[in-house]
Amino acid sequence: MRKLKLQVQMSIDGFISGPNGEMDWLVFNWSDDIKKYVDEITKPVDTILLGKNLATGFIPHWAAVAADETNPEKEAGIIYSTTHKVVFSKTLTKSEWENTIVENGNYVDEINALKQQTGGDMIVYGGSQFVSSLIKEGLIDELHLFINPAILGKGMPIFQEIQAMQKMNLISSKHFECGIIVAVYKPLQIE
Repeated sequence: MRKLKLQVQMSIDGFISGPNGEMDWLVFNWSDDIKKYVDEITKPVDTILLGKNLATGFIPHWAAVAADETNPEKEAGIIYSTTHKVVFSKTLTKSEWENTIVENGNYVDEINALKQQTGGDMIVYGGSQFVSSLIKEGLIDELHLFINPAILGKGMPIFQEIQAMQKMNLISSKHFECGIIVAVYKPLQIE
């Protein structure tokens, strides 16, 4: 069975953006050690899952990076652009992007069906409501929480849909030179 990983940037107090979507608190100047970590967790990934709101920024951003010969992240842009993507939306009916399909059905059923297919790992990159609903439904197999050295006080939480306690098992934690700590959790029922 395929594994679904979550990679998300968050503040110390659990927000993925400020109250108006502010991202100025994120550490953008990543050190080589965290870049290597991201390469390692994305290497087995062959499918990216996105909610519509994140997709509208994520996909064009990485396509532009891939097309820019002077961008130091060009290689990452090519990887993100060429990796198969599934966008979950209630309003989009077809994809306007390459290597991307749109799913309008029940996301729980669709993701469980994707997990049963042969292939590599899948990864999801945030979107507070989408990711929160995936966690609520127990669809995430590994949570890679990139904790940035900032406290926001208020903002968009990632766990707002959770209605019952979910126990997690800490698999690893690592401090990176740029100041980010990555904590990796698995739900206890997943081995």
